[in-house]
Amino acid sequence: MTGDLRIGLKESLVEEAIAKAYGATLGQVQRANMLLGDIGGALRLAGEGRLAEAEMRLFHPLGFMLASPIESAEEGLSYFPDAAVEDKYDGIRAQAHISRGEVRIFSRTRDEITESFPELPPALAGLPQDAVLDGEIVAWEYPEQREAAKAIVDEPMSETAEAKASNVGRARPFTALQQRLGRKKVSRKMLRETPVAFLAFDILYADSELMIEKPLRERASILDGLLSLPRQSWNRAPDRNSPPQATLAFGSDSGEEDLTGASLLRAPVFRAASPDELDQLFVAARARGNEGLMIKDLNSSYSPGKRGKSWLKMKRELATLDVVVTAVEYGHGKRIGVLSDYTFAVWDADRLVNIGKAYSGLTDTEIARMTKWFLDHTTEEQGFRLLVEPKIVLEVAFNNMMESDRHDSGYALRFPRIVRLRPDKSPEDADTIERAREIYQKQQA
Repeated sequence: MTGDLRIGLKESLVEEAIAKAYGATLGQVQRANMLLGDIGGALRLAGEGRLAEAEMRLFHPLGFMLASPIESAEEGLSYFPDAAVEDKYDGIRAQAHISRGEVRIFSRTRDEITESFPELPPALAGLPQDAVLDGEIVAWEYPEQREAAKAIVDEPMSETAEAKASNVGRARPFTALQQRLGRKKVSRKMLRETPVAFLAFDILYADSELMIEKPLRERASILDGLLSLPRQSWNRAPDRNSPPQATLAFGSDSGEEDLTGASLLRAPVFRAASPDELDQLFVAARARGNEGLMIKDLNSSYSPGKRGKSWLKMKRELATLDVVVTAVEYGHGKRIGVLSDYTFAVWDADRLVNIGKAYSGLTDTEIARMTKWFLDHTTEEQGFRLLVEPKIVLEVAFNNMMESDRHDSGYALRFPRIVRLRPDKSPEDADTIERAREIYQKQQA
């Protein structure tokens, strides 16, 4: 009745059942369901023997192609010989559906987030063709000068790379974007203070044609061509600092104050032929405030919802902290019977203040062993959450630190991951709030 699967049944199992029931291949059912965004519609087509007739229906999100992490520049060039290299931005992965002036934007969780970014639909609506774009929403600023990109590495970059780096502006930290998340109404003050951009790096559909089976080099050419065509809804020319044919600025002829900073940008693409060049691009990306690099096989198709070796991500954590576990919770799924979610703290003078929570990084054997220890050292039960004696030290890595009232430290870690248990350290050896503050200030510099 609701259109959702509410009892934990995986959609992939339903697809397998449809294929078996109607003598179709699983690939045929998956493709129809992907295009329609409606498992019921795929079922009807399968029953009628018309799966091949499924056509793309806009305004339902496709699965996002995912990347696999790598550890080094050498590994990054080991899987394919011809690669496109992009900055890995610390924003919100997003998919934009555009048709005849209507725009809807979806997050990686397939939730619609259009209302949180009201300045983006007018920028995207001007495209001359129906399209589905894959990209990143980031808080964005345009530099007044090129100096921001001139000293990003010790050795000079090529003129082409430097021009690309400086011409498109700069992404701000995720913390600047955070206040925009989950808001149905965004004030003009917030629009002025935190302008955003949609950085397009792939195209999945254009001009009534599905693009996902085309190689990346062809999709990139189509995307470049689409973004270079004249837009249909400009009300004023782009600012002099905006990159040509990469930004859609807009205003209002109604006399009201213009919305500010709405941009559609083509994410800059670089090339690297050696590990040294890839390392240089990585250092440059981090100097621009980005997480690292995306390395993509130019011959790869777009595989919705899949993670393989065609797209790679190269990033190094901002830092690590040694922290003390203060509370634990039971996990979910296969970890429902063990204590696998750890809340942890740093020292503020002589007291521990919580700064984050992590549930990944330890092996099943380590989690089982620690579950027994935590049960034997519980100081207070709060339902599924247990307060424990603050004796276990962890090393945690993270991508970003932000100010937050979620924890009593005043900070929160973005994407924290447990690196290892530190039985060699006593709780007194854990890091302090001063160290956390130092890391936060460094990333803001």
